[in-house]
Amino acid sequence: MAAAVDLVNSAEDPDTMTEIAQLDEFFTRHGYTGGHEHTAAELAAVRAQRAPMRRLLTADRDTAVELVNEILATHRAVPRLVRHDDLDYHIHAVPAEAPLAVRIAVETAVAMIDLIRADELSRLAVCADETCEGIVLDLSRNRSRRYCSTTCGNRNAVAAYRARNR
Repeated sequence: MAAAVDLVNSAEDPDTMTEIAQLDEFFTRHGYTGGHEHTAAELAAVRAQRAPMRRLLTADRDTAVELVNEILATHRAVPRLVRHDDLDYHIHAVPAEAPLAVRIAVETAVAMIDLIRADELSRLAVCADETCEGIVLDLSRNRSRRYCSTTCGNRNAVAAYRARNR
């Protein structure tokens, strides 16, 4: 989920997914395995996933189910347990040779299955900063995360401080 949120938020101003090097860093940071072409076409395909991912991450439960099922059917996802690197068994639903954009879409859909089944879609929200449309992934125990980044949180804290001092 963190990778999907990061990808969707990369479309916010300033766009942080405009160069192949940024895609390389995203690929490494989120521990993706399998093929990675390092091409402009691959970057464009991954960038094209941002709008559909945003729709999925902000959908209500029933719509999210439809979108997850559509993604899994479109890419003929077949879940299987795999173990690699230092990771114990986990689910992969497309081959490691599948294009990166496809792996991102399917892995996000598989992660959404857990949130939907647990009725935990409230863990995903739009940033509380009125000037931001970033997505928030709230994994806190008390469900208190409201901002997509420290920048948005700080901006609102400073604004509240200044308003109190007026």
